[in-house]
Amino acid sequence: MKHDAALRTHLIALLDGGQAYETMATILKSIPHKDHHRIPKGAEHSAWQILDHMVFTLNDIIEFSDNADGKYREKSWPDDYWSKGKGDWDKSLRAYRRARKRLEALVLDSKRDLFKPFPWGDGQTLLREALLAADHQSYHLGELVQLQRWLSKG
Repeated sequence: MKHDAALRTHLIALLDGGQAYETMATILKSIPHKDHHRIPKGAEHSAWQILDHMVFTLNDIIEFSDNADGKYREKSWPDDYWSKGKGDWDKSLRAYRRARKRLEALVLDSKRDLFKPFPWGDGQTLLREALLAADHQSYHLGELVQLQRWLSKG
């Protein structure tokens, strides 16, 4: 039981960031409001599109992981995962924070076995999905750091 609680704590710390890279909050604050929707030369997406994608994907991971009722439906890649327009940065940031809290609640729920494969999956576990969420987040935070550098150069 002691190891289970420690693993859950480590997973939350991994999602928080700030260990191998800056925290998400620090990275997002480094992007000026005027640049949230700019797509610099060499980039595919704006900062807002990346943030919106992170929200969508995190919610998808949560819906898959919390699918005992069988309502989860697989989304279409890449069309469902990437917005093409512009949206509200603050609204997307709040949505991401809500989703993160939902994932953290799943991870911290000691009644949920981190290692038990989901009956509705192909061997996926809550541990795997939490690690996937952290991996996905770190990838796109790296993108945002690079995007901010491109944007600051004009």
